[in-house]
Amino acid sequence: MTAQTTQPTISPEVATATASHPLARRASGLIGSVIDSSTSLLQKQSHDIVRFAMGSPAADAVPAAILAGVAEAGLGAGDADAYDYAASEGDPALRAALLEALVGTTDETTAERLFITAGGMQGLDLACKLYVDPGDLVVVESPTYTNGSATALSYGAELLEVPVDDNGMVVEALPDLLAGRRPKVIYTIPTFQNPSGSTMSLARRTALLELARELGAVVIDDDPYGMLRFEGAELPSLRRLADGDPLVFSVRTFSKIIAPGLRVGWLDVAPELHELLISAKQAMDTCTNLPAQRLVTGFLTGGHLHEHLATQRQQYRRRKAAMQEALTTHLGDVARWTDPEGGFFLWVTLTNGVDTQALFETALAEGVAYIPGPAFSPGGHFADALRLCFASTDPDRIHEGVARLRRAIDKVTVNV
Repeated sequence: MTAQTTQPTISPEVATATASHPLARRASGLIGSVIDSSTSLLQKQSHDIVRFAMGSPAADAVPAAILAGVAEAGLGAGDADAYDYAASEGDPALRAALLEALVGTTDETTAERLFITAGGMQGLDLACKLYVDPGDLVVVESPTYTNGSATALSYGAELLEVPVDDNGMVVEALPDLLAGRRPKVIYTIPTFQNPSGSTMSLARRTALLELARELGAVVIDDDPYGMLRFEGAELPSLRRLADGDPLVFSVRTFSKIIAPGLRVGWLDVAPELHELLISAKQAMDTCTNLPAQRLVTGFLTGGHLHEHLATQRQQYRRRKAAMQEALTTHLGDVARWTDPEGGFFLWVTLTNGVDTQALFETALAEGVAYIPGPAFSPGGHFADALRLCFASTDPDRIHEGVARLRRAIDKVTVNV
């Protein structure tokens, strides 16, 4: 197995900007997100589109009425303090409510380890700000959540892609791929991985932690979906298995379990990092949006999370089943796909030679959107694959969307 490392490719637009502006060298490492850009692209479309692209909760899964009630009760005219600056490490009320909400879960923790962030992405940025120097080797899964790998690239990292199978990152392949090099960071989404939906087995979780300790590498444990298991047996989180090991830097978010627009998340990290994290965050945004923190606090203290998660799990189980049924009906002869036990995503691999990037424009015209496979690989691999989000679409629309996808495939197949 041959290791391939990745560094950013400078686009013509960036090259032009560099020629005409005195940009910092790191600007060439800023990589945009195909995933996030899909939101803007779809907003520009005027025809009906079944949207399997963005990884966001279904509109009917967002507890808007409850959040509105929380806002009315705690963000009214008599609550001016809710619009003030907050402590950089997070509002004390939210920290206390979150600690209570995590009791009995695999992410149960202690107060000195919690740090509130402006969503999971800020958590990833803080991790890279603390640990990644230009030229450092960062291990990423392949495929991976490219917003995470793009964050590492923005700090000058060199990326090493490690394959993923049905049991998550192929940890046993890592020593050969490293070929004697020592990574600074290993970035993983261990549970219901984005984009594959796979979950790292207990054996591999244990092996990853052992290897990280041997290498002296930090494990960025990015787990946005762990609370959304709707099938199978729960596994202990990397944070739980690490038992306080400072080399594990755990990133969590409310984006997938409540609402992405809140932009509130948290870190579970070694207490000795807190002063550094405060300094790093104060150089970013001073504090996480306090009204949003108060909304999350009210949602948690109101006892809504448990019932909300139970409802989400039921919905997402039905939607995954509907998508698999639709794929069997419409794509059974030209594709294979993963079978996640939770989360948002299915990873579909076409077996008929169709390039999913070339397919996208035809699919969009047919009225269905997805994310092509190369968007999930810094090296541009997986031209035969695509990610579908089942969580955001009801079963009837899922069947229609997959039927539209098959029509698009058939239109381009004659040219393959």
